[in-house]
Amino acid sequence: MNNSSSKAKRASGYLTFTLHAHLPYVVNHGTWPHGMEWLHEAAAETYLPLLRVLGNLERDGIRFQCNLNLSPILLEQLSHPVFIAEFPKYLTRKVVAAREDEAFFLQSGEAHLADTARFWHRFFSQALEDFRALDSNIIAGFRHFNDIGLIDIITCGATHGYMPLLGTDESVRAQIRTAVQTHVRHLGKHPRGIWAPECGYRPAGFWNYPVGMADGSPAPSGFDRIGVEQALSESDIEFFFVDTHLVEKGHRVPSPYELSNGQVPTDELTVAMTHNGHRSLYQPYYVDGPYDKRYATSVFPRDPRTGIQVWSGDTGYPGDGVYLDFHKKRWPGGHRYWRVTGTKVNMGDKLPYYPQEAAERVKSHASHFVHLVYEALKSGFDDAIPPILCAPFDAELFGHWWFEGPLWLEAIARTLHDYDTGIEMISCGEYLDMYPRAGFFALPEGSWGAGGHNEVWMNPDTSWTYTHIYAAELFTREVTTAGLWSESALGSRIAKQLCRELLLLESSDWQFLITTGAARDYAEARFTTHNDQFNEVKAIWKSFEDNDTITDEEEKRLSAIERRDNVFPDIDPSFWAAGAYQQHTSSVSDETPKPPSGVAAEPELIQSKPVA
Repeated sequence: MNNSSSKAKRASGYLTFTLHAHLPYVVNHGTWPHGMEWLHEAAAETYLPLLRVLGNLERDGIRFQCNLNLSPILLEQLSHPVFIAEFPKYLTRKVVAAREDEAFFLQSGEAHLADTARFWHRFFSQALEDFRALDSNIIAGFRHFNDIGLIDIITCGATHGYMPLLGTDESVRAQIRTAVQTHVRHLGKHPRGIWAPECGYRPAGFWNYPVGMADGSPAPSGFDRIGVEQALSESDIEFFFVDTHLVEKGHRVPSPYELSNGQVPTDELTVAMTHNGHRSLYQPYYVDGPYDKRYATSVFPRDPRTGIQVWSGDTGYPGDGVYLDFHKKRWPGGHRYWRVTGTKVNMGDKLPYYPQEAAERVKSHASHFVHLVYEALKSGFDDAIPPILCAPFDAELFGHWWFEGPLWLEAIARTLHDYDTGIEMISCGEYLDMYPRAGFFALPEGSWGAGGHNEVWMNPDTSWTYTHIYAAELFTREVTTAGLWSESALGSRIAKQLCRELLLLESSDWQFLITTGAARDYAEARFTTHNDQFNEVKAIWKSFEDNDTITDEEEKRLSAIERRDNVFPDIDPSFWAAGAYQQHTSSVSDETPKPPSGVAAEPELIQSKPVA
């Protein structure tokens, strides 16, 4: 039954997709096989196809309402003059390569492969046409759909720093505050939610440095840390996401009295309903911690059942034999002409790809996924508060890794629109505006990485990186706290580049690529480059500190580093000063709870003064 007749009814359950779009900073740091080619591939195969899907759904009046994270460092790259200049050249090369492949296949009598070459010609020609229609501004395309409510664009750590392992509270806060600042500059509004990098979370408590410093000196003494939830709350971030096991291993805590105004259930029947086992992973919670709970931030757990079905190349949809094989390419153009065929099939035995057959398979996989969501939620369909299934994925899975992924997302939206399943797509912010949280929840430390904890980012192959990161964080805090940087344009300029290099050094991508071996040499080289540049800027700062000026050679070197890593133009070094944080202020008394989202204006935010 078409569900247009049932729109007046409250949905029985909700599905919320969260797509995490992120790439480490690659502009001015290599092209192929690692570097700008990553950004070009993601833009052509994921970002532009997602915009086409959103355009189709807007045209047909179909809900999608997903949470889309555009990481701050991705925003900086998509708006970078180098990307804007180079991306059309990349697309043109792909179009030319498709024409050359077509001629080769026709000459060799391989008519079907020639047809597939024409498919690639159309695909990349369409991408070039779309990019020009956007006036070379992919961000503006997403901003349109954000403004009309078809998606809710959320943020991430500024450079995807893994927050559980960052060595100072100021560094955690600065990743978030720089992210919010960048988000507002590009998208015109404050983000409601965040993708905590790697879904990493650490509660408040005593913390010890896991490694010493790079110069061989011992680690500083341990100290009490704020929890990730407090840093998010201070920047008025309403929600984030964690992996399944953090909720399974966490525990409920009593809700504060001042929240008894409907933000959490208070009647016995509804409270009991939120404790039912079938709901544990299908409802948001306030995160407990020693922070101002009038501004408590919320968490959505990841659903495990649907997750593996989508991302697994072995047992999930992307491994289906009719879909485009990711690995086998024809050189020199790099186009792909073969299908998966089978997960254990050798490269030489891959069969030809048929785009239309793959497009048809997407529809049955969309129906299957909707059935999985229905089965996961149906136990709660009659609950007073409808359950919500949270399905978070890397955005680049859709289109880049799984070529048919964007078509599959569109098919999900159309299936839920065309059939009365009782399930509706919704953004997390919209859900929080409509329904209370299930109560307060204390979470353990963890991530969505292999092993569920910190081992992907802190292990024998990567621990050396943190010996440099921790030293850089402490030096940056020392410089920004002292305040000399703010007394002159030159001092401010040096301090800003110091903070930029620290942010780029903190990117969790370097440890991930080292651990997985996906691009280990590149990641190690990139980390070393930013560490070297940080130390160069550090030396320039010391020269400025001693002489109130810098030499001509130091000026030339600083300019070169600025040109190479010219991100976050409005970066604020005061974010890194000791004790600096974003502080809520309003006219309400301490006893007055924060109004539910969407009911009243956000409290004014002011920046606290750094504490020396």
